[in-house]
Amino acid sequence: MGAGVSGWRLANAVSKLGQLGVVSGTALDLILVRRLQMGDPGAVVREAIQHFPFIEMGKRIIEKYFIPGGKSADAPFKNIQKYSQKISDELHELAIVGNFVEVFLAKKGHSGKIGINYLEKIQFPLLPSLYGAMLAGVDYILIGAGIPLKIPAVIDALTQHKPVSLKLNVENAPPDANFNLSFNPEKFINEALPELKRPDFFPIVSSFVLAKYLLARSNGRIDGFILENHTAGGHNAPPRGQFNFTSAGEPIYGKKDEIEVEKIKKLGLPFWIAGSYATPLKLNEAVESGAKGIQVGTAFAFSKESGLEEAIKRKLLENAQLNTPRVFTDPLASPTGFPFKVLDFDESLSNKEVYDKRPRVCDLGYLSHPYVKDGGALGFRCPAEPIDDYLAKGGKKEETCGRKCLCNALMANIGLAQTFKNGYTEKTLVTAGDDFVNISRFIKNGAIDYSVKDVIDYLMNKD
Repeated sequence: MGAGVSGWRLANAVSKLGQLGVVSGTALDLILVRRLQMGDPGAVVREAIQHFPFIEMGKRIIEKYFIPGGKSADAPFKNIQKYSQKISDELHELAIVGNFVEVFLAKKGHSGKIGINYLEKIQFPLLPSLYGAMLAGVDYILIGAGIPLKIPAVIDALTQHKPVSLKLNVENAPPDANFNLSFNPEKFINEALPELKRPDFFPIVSSFVLAKYLLARSNGRIDGFILENHTAGGHNAPPRGQFNFTSAGEPIYGKKDEIEVEKIKKLGLPFWIAGSYATPLKLNEAVESGAKGIQVGTAFAFSKESGLEEAIKRKLLENAQLNTPRVFTDPLASPTGFPFKVLDFDESLSNKEVYDKRPRVCDLGYLSHPYVKDGGALGFRCPAEPIDDYLAKGGKKEETCGRKCLCNALMANIGLAQTFKNGYTEKTLVTAGDDFVNISRFIKNGAIDYSVKDVIDYLMNKD
């Protein structure tokens, strides 16, 4: 659903109703410091940090970033450092604490289960992020947008507070290159280490081939799968085989892209199906096919409990009741190169005039691509950054066409938009699954919005 949209309030509400609430693990380090700079309304972040097991780490973050009463509306946020191969201790600490806070708050006040969802494409904060979520007792780890072969052993090692590493995916790296990310919990901890449980691990896959490959090649235990088809929101797997496009420019998915549920079932692990399954009929269909249930994204993303900024949410729900909103599978928008579902919204970067007025800037860098520079050193470039900068780093101009800064847009979606010294404020880019066209089914007569309970009651045939 995007960073902060599936936030702790949403996951908490879902779990209180007996289902599995899942928080987004994307950019929780940045969300943490921006919430503190907004004054931490209700003191929820600072309260969560009081329960963090390593007191001095939490104190350092509050002292540096908390602004009593919040920053002024036209003041820029203080950004965190951009990630690089040599990650600073502060960035590690922000990732640990940010993930702890989100999971802790999601688990507060109930005995239900909580999961956290990461993108394998965003590698730099992943290791300390996993550790922070596990310190808060996360029950499930979900990872998509990549092939997370090495994650099971990482989870096992972090359960014992042991050092971990991951091979960094680097463009144009020679076969013998050795670029790795490392994280050692004991470097940051000088207090008693709490006992950690091992969360279950569910890769998010779009094909039987990938699920089978992960089971055969992963370096540890896989506990189940999320099967996500191409109608789901956010990033989609590219079509298999040769790319073809509609007249509007959307990638065409065919028979090869259908998930072979019967084959998945024979792998013997539990699975859930995602992508336009949020109806009682589709839920029953999924269960009858052998699934444990479904993953619900779009329906929850526009509920009262989601982290989507209220004015945006209200406007989009109004639009949905007045006309047929368009969800466009954009093959260019995401710097990752994956197709990305974009919901048309005049005030957002989906509007070409709004997009053209945005000055290209790359000040966050979560989706930057590591590459090998002349001489063998590691560099970083993003096709959504200023074009001249990208070309100077060896990128190709055609790779910059239509690219949008998801890092900043996703912060704007949740009311944490950056304002620059020249007065420009970052604009939104909202993602939703194809099923958004039916979102009005959750809004009861006379209402202007709906709750998590309304969605679950509808799916369980309780309304």
